[in-house]
Amino acid sequence: MKTKFKSCILVIGLFILGSCNLDLLDNPNAVTSKNTDVNYLLNAIELNFRGIFNGFSGTGMGLSRVVHFGGAVNYENAVAPGGFSGLWNSSYADILIDIKNLIPLAEASGLYVHSGIAKTMRAYTLLTLVDFFGDVPLSEALNADNFNPKADNGKDVYTAAVADLDAAIADFGKSSKGGATSDFHFGGSTDSWIRVANTLKLKAALNLRLSDKSGSTSTINGLIATGKLISTTAQNFMFKFGSNLTNPDTRHPRYGYSNTGGNGDYMSNAFMGALYSDKQKQDPRIRYYFYRQTIVNTKDVNELRCINNNKPAHYGAADVYCLPTPVGYWGRDHLSNEGIPPDNLRRTVWGLYPAGGLYDDDAGKGVSLGAGAGGAGIHPYLTRSFVDFMLAEAALTLGTTGDPRALLKSAIEKNMADVRSFVLSTSEASKINTFETSKSFVWANEVTDYVNEVLSRYDAAASADDKLGIIAKEYWLSLFGSGIEAYNLYRRTGKPIQQPALDANPGPFASSIYYPTDYIARNKNAKQKASPAVHVFWDTNPAGFVK
Repeated sequence: MKTKFKSCILVIGLFILGSCNLDLLDNPNAVTSKNTDVNYLLNAIELNFRGIFNGFSGTGMGLSRVVHFGGAVNYENAVAPGGFSGLWNSSYADILIDIKNLIPLAEASGLYVHSGIAKTMRAYTLLTLVDFFGDVPLSEALNADNFNPKADNGKDVYTAAVADLDAAIADFGKSSKGGATSDFHFGGSTDSWIRVANTLKLKAALNLRLSDKSGSTSTINGLIATGKLISTTAQNFMFKFGSNLTNPDTRHPRYGYSNTGGNGDYMSNAFMGALYSDKQKQDPRIRYYFYRQTIVNTKDVNELRCINNNKPAHYGAADVYCLPTPVGYWGRDHLSNEGIPPDNLRRTVWGLYPAGGLYDDDAGKGVSLGAGAGGAGIHPYLTRSFVDFMLAEAALTLGTTGDPRALLKSAIEKNMADVRSFVLSTSEASKINTFETSKSFVWANEVTDYVNEVLSRYDAAASADDKLGIIAKEYWLSLFGSGIEAYNLYRRTGKPIQQPALDANPGPFASSIYYPTDYIARNKNAKQKASPAVHVFWDTNPAGFVK
């Protein structure tokens, strides 16, 4: 049973069930600071973190065209306040309050691995809240005496998050009375958690390069010098899901295969098109990322209305429209809000990586409950390839330690290797080997050809900005399943150049998202932003920089 220690507190203007009754402290069955098990509390934090990552990641992937972002024809409605109350509530009322309660318990017991992990996850949560919302409550938050906490400047929250990471690293260096063996990620390995903390500092510093170039440069060079960033597959910060259907459902939340088939998400035509046709050969990851329920394009307008339409005039010559390939990759264009036709068993769905679905071996059959790896996928929070992509960007734009070309090469190779390693560890491995043998497909050769083409383009790029575009595009293609970094990358660089919204006038790009309804309605000090075009503090790019 998951045991939680909750303070009797009104968190950021949320509803509180029950009232503050100090007599409960005398109840031997009540959960208090004296009887809370820090292992249960740590597990609760890690499990809840999956949910907020999935929610923020879905929004980030949609805005950056990694998956389709629908339901609205403009950015104003796409990030409307009503859609984010759950994420906000989970961040504050679950994760942050649990962390606030865990840390003193762990420190008092000399359980410094537990407190270090909690501080690291608090930092990740705070950075993410700022990256999406901007200014958010912190200094007055989680206080039972303050029902209306004011929002702190995003810069101050970033500073607090980095301080948390420094404190976490210090905790990991202390002699602990017990290890966090129940830790879902690394079994309490302090070396791995130190690398995660440093990689989060790298991620924050890279965002800050726009507003504090010298500080960002110094920080990143210092992190490189430590030699303690995520660098091996075993150090990748990710959550691994299972394939159990119920009691509990341990499957990846985007797996979505059911008895009736289909999937809740439409894939992005822009992303699938880039994987299929951007290079001379298909991206070797495409069959792992996506599963096609049909391998031929439909000619039925009742299934796919856009097949009888001309490409919109505001689309560029290189922008795919409606059907991104001739062989059944079936998604939607950016900000298409048309209804749901009878295409459940026709549209392209999440594949084997990272959602634990089916490997695409040209079967062209509809999905079903338990198909493929049964949902035993992963959430890729931060990986070794992400590190090298970030370092490549930093080396090119800031002049930090390292050769951006070599780092780009390393980043692609690491991502390819990690994706390959994951898919061959699943129940779909024999299917992959059989199909690739029949097609004389040699993975190593495909990766070599891919990398050589990217490096040839990089060498031929006429300017540093063009080279940045190549680094950003390859990072974007490697971020399937990790929309938080995709959204940050897109706002930070304005790259890769993207398919426009289906409507010619979608309004300014959502450089942040609206504060949720719960926060605005229940906190008298909360003020809604003028529009989602408002930039977060580190985004000093001019208005209209991102489309």
